[in-house]
Amino acid sequence: METAPFTIERTFQAPVEKVWQAITDKDQMREWYFDLAEFRPEVGFEFQFYGGSEEQQYLHKCKVLAAEVNRKLAYSWVYENYPGYSVVTFELFPEGKTTRLKLTHEGLDSFPQDNKDFAKNSFVQGWTEIIGTSLKNHLDK
Repeated sequence: METAPFTIERTFQAPVEKVWQAITDKDQMREWYFDLAEFRPEVGFEFQFYGGSEEQQYLHKCKVLAAEVNRKLAYSWVYENYPGYSVVTFELFPEGKTTRLKLTHEGLDSFPQDNKDFAKNSFVQGWTEIIGTSLKNHLDK
């Protein structure tokens, strides 16, 4: 059964250029997202990082699928040694002196549903913390 993608939207008190830098510069990403050895917002660029729960860390393997400066960043999101394929998309909407960010994570139902770390609720909690708290705090600095 296919489930609807997870979507979260937040408006930040920052211009779109600052939000774009935060979601595409590996040094800034390290402060609010994950510790990426390398990242470039270029279609075809592949990157990976570890993340997960306290009990288990997973190697995330990703490939940039779309990169439109100040507008859109999308990449595949899979786990090494686990079935499933998903896509994370960041869309930016400048609104005066603020920027609305819409994050969509689709394909969550393709991951093993017998693993609580891959449950939709786990992604909801993770993205809500990452976008709603970590990114906000980073941009507010």
